[in-house]
Amino acid sequence: MAASGEQSSRVLRPRSKVLPEHARSHNRALVLQTLYRTGLLSRADVARATGLTRVTVSDLVAELIAEGIVVERGPSEDVRPGKPATMLDIDRTAFHIVGLDLSQHAEFWGAVLDLDGRIISRAQVPLASSTGEDAVAKVVALVETLLGQTSTPVLGIGVGSPGVVDLAGVVLSAPNLGWAGLELQALLHDRFRLPVIVGNDANAAVLAEHSFGDADSDLMLVKIGHGVGAGLLVSGTPLFGSRFAAGEIGHVVVGTDGGAACVCGKSGCLETWLSTPNLESALAAAELASTGAEDAGIRRDAVLREAGQRLGIALAPIVGALNLSEIVLSGPVALLDGTLSESTIETLRRRTMAEFHGDLTLRMTSQGDDIVLRGAAVLVLSARLGVS
Repeated sequence: MAASGEQSSRVLRPRSKVLPEHARSHNRALVLQTLYRTGLLSRADVARATGLTRVTVSDLVAELIAEGIVVERGPSEDVRPGKPATMLDIDRTAFHIVGLDLSQHAEFWGAVLDLDGRIISRAQVPLASSTGEDAVAKVVALVETLLGQTSTPVLGIGVGSPGVVDLAGVVLSAPNLGWAGLELQALLHDRFRLPVIVGNDANAAVLAEHSFGDADSDLMLVKIGHGVGAGLLVSGTPLFGSRFAAGEIGHVVVGTDGGAACVCGKSGCLETWLSTPNLESALAAAELASTGAEDAGIRRDAVLREAGQRLGIALAPIVGALNLSEIVLSGPVALLDGTLSESTIETLRRRTMAEFHGDLTLRMTSQGDDIVLRGAAVLVLSARLGVS
């Protein structure tokens, strides 16, 4: 099992052989990925699917069985001449994963998950406006609670944190939590002596959509909550950026007509139009100013349409530059689905070239409120087993 807890920008799902100096770890991940996504294959099936030799596959499978990651499930039921092949699968009951979502405004969320991303148990810790060391203490307490909920060996702890997070799990900046340069991954590893992977919450969310939502390999997921952020996959590879801030679109100014003052000091940032608190505040003000039910509906639609247009303005250059085929929204369905998302896609299509982006789709996530928790599990699966 891989010892490193660091993330990387490698392709999430290996599909072909590589150079000899990297071959063993890559081929091991290739075998595991094939079994993880397909299951119940013979050694010969795995060799055919991966392009590896049967000798290489048998050697790797023996190693993985010895580590308790792969199990033999008995003979094949296919009727063929000769001795039936022995079927293999990932032992999906061998390990649990602890996942944390630190992006919620009022609470830290946590769950124990199985290797297929299914949630087995949950726990929450009220944030109560905690910041700095107090917030860190609540993270530690939440992990302690979750570890107490399982007696199965834990493959690792995955954490989706707001803010800018580097590949070593250092939270470089998370203003809402009062964190700057916080070595959260190392801190949790030292405390619990388990592999820990800490990543940005939107980056974790896009991994969940890709792994468990069958999303396209070219994907942008926009996560809307207390702030606004995005996770990006291009050709199945996560994009982090030179300073690990790829997808930090919340503080991009949209338009040249001003706008509300933002906490960052600028005016008209996307977050001022689109974050859940700001959007709810604008909707409440519109309702208060209305003269009746019909007028209230018109004013509500106007607020949502404006927010969608601002999102479309922010996304159009990204869609054009990366030639994305799919954008997924994650956040309050009552606010995002309908008028806002329709306005966003209309704006995108007006601002990009139809011959290249006419088939662009925009939809709500299929993962619901658990998207960051499930993405935290993918962080662990990818780092520890090389699967997603």
